[in-house]
Amino acid sequence: MGAHMKTTIEIADKLLEQAKRVAARDRTTVRALVEHGLRRELTDRTRAKPFRLRKASFKGKGLQASARGLSWERLRDMAYEGRGD
Repeated sequence: MGAHMKTTIEIADKLLEQAKRVAARDRTTVRALVEHGLRRELTDRTRAKPFRLRKASFKGKGLQASARGLSWERLRDMAYEGRGD
């Protein structure tokens, strides 16, 4: 590995106790566990696919002809007509 930088992190007492037990059992260090966990988390977050809205059009025909060209506000009003008050 390359260069190392010394830093301080705060870890909940119970989590640190558990990490020390696992490190001792596996004959490694808490530092190695932290580095491994951090690498795994960064890799997982890098691989995460961006959110994509599922296709949910009704039979794929889009807006009715009478609604084409209307503003978002008007479309919203139409969607909620007769609901509420």
